[in-house]
Amino acid sequence: MDDVIARLQEHAPFDQLQLVRLKKKKLMLKDNMNKLESRLLPDIIA
Repeated sequence: MDDVIARLQEHAPFDQLQLVRLKKKKLMLKDNMNKLESRLLPDIIA
């Protein structure tokens, strides 16, 4: 995903809307991965 965003920014003029959508999708994927990881790790009460 990072590579796609970087390549899009290299070639001017680039589609700003497409760039924003890709960045939002990347953030959504990161959030989903973090949620899944937190489900796998047990809650430790110290």
